[in-house]
Amino acid sequence: MKASAFLYPWDVVGDPRAAERVASLGVRQVTLASAYHSTRALTPRHPRHRIVTARHAAVLYPPGPRWKDRALAPYRQDWVAGDDPFGEAAGALVDAGLEVHSWVVLAHNSRLGDEHPATSVVNAYGDRYPWAPCVARPEIREYLSDLAAEAAVRPGTRGTELESLGWYGLAHLHAHDKIAGVGLGGAAQYLMSLCFCEACRAGYADEGLDPAALGEAVRGALDPVFAGRPVPPGDEWAGVERLLGAERAAATLRFRTRVARELQEACIDAVRVAADPGFQVLLHADPAAHRCGANAGVDPAHILGEADGLVLPCTGDDPAREAVLAPCAAHRRPDSVLAANFAVVSGMGGRPATLAADMAHAASLGATEVRLYHAGLASDADLALVRRALTG
Repeated sequence: MKASAFLYPWDVVGDPRAAERVASLGVRQVTLASAYHSTRALTPRHPRHRIVTARHAAVLYPPGPRWKDRALAPYRQDWVAGDDPFGEAAGALVDAGLEVHSWVVLAHNSRLGDEHPATSVVNAYGDRYPWAPCVARPEIREYLSDLAAEAAVRPGTRGTELESLGWYGLAHLHAHDKIAGVGLGGAAQYLMSLCFCEACRAGYADEGLDPAALGEAVRGALDPVFAGRPVPPGDEWAGVERLLGAERAAATLRFRTRVARELQEACIDAVRVAADPGFQVLLHADPAAHRCGANAGVDPAHILGEADGLVLPCTGDDPAREAVLAPCAAHRRPDSVLAANFAVVSGMGGRPATLAADMAHAASLGATEVRLYHAGLASDADLALVRRALTG
């Protein structure tokens, strides 16, 4: 299977050996970040630094004139040398014989929420999530579709992977995160991720719900969870129905699925308009439509008719991998890409030692390609195991 490794531009810029080192792993492609959220990243082999701190979400190229005088616009970075670190890194990778696809993070931007708080998801208690732009808001949808088109179609790229293209919710790797004191589970996470801004309230009303009554129901359902009563184990969505009631839960999901679908279609269309024919468009996704976050919930039957394929989280055990791949394989078209995304950084829960077996299992479930997270963060020992799995 074709394999691609994730990289940040700062893994390559300033390291003359980086591109050849990645090519030696046996990958044919690099998925290179062009628009990314805030992070603190290890660079274990770089000759000039060991830590890069990206203080806020930013684009890693010079933004174009379309953003002039707009209230919502991408932020520029200043933690990698040069005006266009993405372009510099992409050029080095192409020279090493690698195909470059852009990696674009969309609905995940804490600085945007800090500076424009009205654009953020607001939960049933009135708490705002600044890292989570509300994708039901027209100004956010316009901003994200324009960002997708610009950040995806960079010089030298042959495709893109769009991450966080849907709802973002409570779960977030926030600095000094301290929200794990109560075990919420997937069902309660969904309730804590429902947005109650004015756009979402109008959306719930369109589905026949009273937004005030819905908020009261959400808070009432969560009270026992916060008191320490766990949600019974089992299917996440069945848990949401138990907490909120089946009809009310279904109405919220109809609204949120419609909003996410419209945004996904708009962003895919914007990229296709900006790109040359044959430019590949993939989404980081989860086939459970209610899920939030980097791997946004999708309906595989629909989205595989819009995008060229999906990148799916496959680091978990065999049943978890099957739960992600099987629903997508059932709706795969002859030319669809289903890329199994494996973490290969041991210190971050990855399993590079079992990569060959995991790839074979994913292929048996319908995966057509592999993604490796993350060639810049992994140790030399982890990369040696990746090289062995890919090259024998």
